[in-house]
Amino acid sequence: MNASKIIEAGINAIKTEIQGLEGLIEQVDVSFAKAVDLIAGLKGKVVLTGVGKSGIIAKKVASTMVSTGTPAIFLHPLDSLHGDLGAVSNMDLGLMFSNSGKTKELLELMAPLKQLGIPIISITGDVKSPLAKNSDIVISCKVKEEACGLGLAPTASTTAQIAMGDALAVVVSSIKGFDRDSFKALHPGGELGKQLMSRIKELMITGEDVPVVLDNTPLNDIVKVMTEKSLGFTLVKEHTHNIIGIITDGDLRRAILNHSKDLGLKVAKEIMTPNPKHIQENALAIDALEIMEKYQITSLVVIKENSTFSGVVHLHDLLGRGKLSLKDT
Repeated sequence: MNASKIIEAGINAIKTEIQGLEGLIEQVDVSFAKAVDLIAGLKGKVVLTGVGKSGIIAKKVASTMVSTGTPAIFLHPLDSLHGDLGAVSNMDLGLMFSNSGKTKELLELMAPLKQLGIPIISITGDVKSPLAKNSDIVISCKVKEEACGLGLAPTASTTAQIAMGDALAVVVSSIKGFDRDSFKALHPGGELGKQLMSRIKELMITGEDVPVVLDNTPLNDIVKVMTEKSLGFTLVKEHTHNIIGIITDGDLRRAILNHSKDLGLKVAKEIMTPNPKHIQENALAIDALEIMEKYQITSLVVIKENSTFSGVVHLHDLLGRGKLSLKDT
């Protein structure tokens, strides 16, 4: 098979997966809503289970639920029948993944779960299967075809399962009011994660460390301030102390190109970019990073709730100045 055929085959496989996901939209119905309500009001935990590829999906969705504020565990059906069922209480809920709905190990697990009196939700590609018939809530997760050339290996079907499981997790999380602060509390590990979930006011540059010039400051003095502060920019203020603009290294280069003849006569307000992008001091670092990525900039003015100036934050501060670095690998 030559390169063009290989590429074509890869594209077709991905298209099949996409079609499978698109087919899920019409399957998100009242059963999905009932499942969300049941999980959101749960006093215990969600017990997820599945066999083979579906088991791997169940583990992943369990991890997603835990990290977004919904207590959950994965139990292997076979292990459950040999003692691990002791981890399940009558306050819990069972969530089973099976494309065929005929997996023997899952069907054998249903009876002891029902004896505990817990509700069972199934995510399956066959709503008429034995698994579906014995579940309290059935979420349809059917795909027209697998991406596998033989139509046998679970591919599009497992992609659909993980999407449906994640959809359950994130909607439940939203209903339960899980927010950025909650996420931060559950993700204390990792320096970058800690940094991006910090408040801007904890990271920003303030006071004399902020490069600022008056609107009538000549170019030579602007360059001196920018060089001294080493942030790649300076803010521009009026005599009233209102911040009216920003001058970046890029603004200086444009000034040199556009005003080469009278460059020495230019003052700050003539070369600045007015109305610089800003962010409130109580916002999170990850919010600032999103703004910087959107506008392709490296710094933001920080304001208080009453819109008065508070400080500045630079991309390096978001990534952990002096703590973290981006290295070539």
